[in-house]
Amino acid sequence: MTGTGYDTDLLVVGGGPAGLATAVHAARAGLDVVVCDPRRTPIDKACGEGLMPGGLARLHALGVDPPGVAFTGFAYLDGVGNRAETRFPHGPGRGVRRTALHAALATAATHAGAHWSSTKVHRVAQDADSVTAAGVRARWLVAADGLHSGVRRRLNVPTTSGTPRRFGLRRHWRIRAWSELVEVTWAAHAEAYVTPVDADLVGVALLYRPQRGAASPATDAYTRLLSGFPALAARLASAEPVGPVRGAGPLRCLPRGRVHGRVLLVGDAAGYEDALTGEGISLALAQAQAAVAAILAREPAHYERAWRRITRQYRLLSRALVLATTPPIGRRLIVPLCATAPALFRHTVNALAH
Repeated sequence: MTGTGYDTDLLVVGGGPAGLATAVHAARAGLDVVVCDPRRTPIDKACGEGLMPGGLARLHALGVDPPGVAFTGFAYLDGVGNRAETRFPHGPGRGVRRTALHAALATAATHAGAHWSSTKVHRVAQDADSVTAAGVRARWLVAADGLHSGVRRRLNVPTTSGTPRRFGLRRHWRIRAWSELVEVTWAAHAEAYVTPVDADLVGVALLYRPQRGAASPATDAYTRLLSGFPALAARLASAEPVGPVRGAGPLRCLPRGRVHGRVLLVGDAAGYEDALTGEGISLALAQAQAAVAAILAREPAHYERAWRRITRQYRLLSRALVLATTPPIGRRLIVPLCATAPALFRHTVNALAH
């Protein structure tokens, strides 16, 4: 479809799940697509690695079926014996290594006909008819380059981070999963998310607010935070840590708008509240499809409206949960509340599962 004077119809900056899903949708719709990312495949990053049922269904609709371990719902625990459980009503989610997810989506994008560039983006320029970055002149550009998007920064898009400032750390442990649920343990200092991702491997992600003072190396911070979960730390004491500790944050990042000329922001680059609901991949896949639909219709403003609709529930629930559990009393009450109001807990989790 590329015409005279253009190198490609769509330049996708960022080769993570959001960018690769965008490339698959666009290439299958007949657009010429270039995916630009200097990182080597497969790409890893700090994330909980749990695909909610809705996200798994979206992957299957793309013909992508990454290997992993099924989980049937969520359990909330605290340090004094409270526990609340709920299960998905319409099928399981799946714990998937981020590298496995990336490899599966990269294969799908290649088979769909996407092209690849490892050139770094140092400048973004656009006019009424095109946008140029990494030496490529395209009709449209999708920026899917993450929470701290370089494209967004180069376009001078105003961004709000706000409070509380929360960060995430993740490490894998060689141990057989002890539950078919994703277990979330709440403590005064952090939450610990345990997700099975392979037959004998779990990912343990920690979400926290950093203490004041000098920043600690990721491994030191992870060890210190994990020690605040005595039962979990005891279970992992004989397990082998696998790979490095990976970190991300601050997590809350809200740019002013998702459409800037011929540039559309997708995935974390489009805005992010928090990781505590586990919806990141599901939302990225839905946004990718909506962005391509708007490009095909030559109506980029449609994507802004679609983004707000797709993310509305996530934004409201995530923000409410973060604010409610910021005070110490909120953190102490969250698990007892879910245990004594199981219908509310079930409704909330199922709402986020789609």
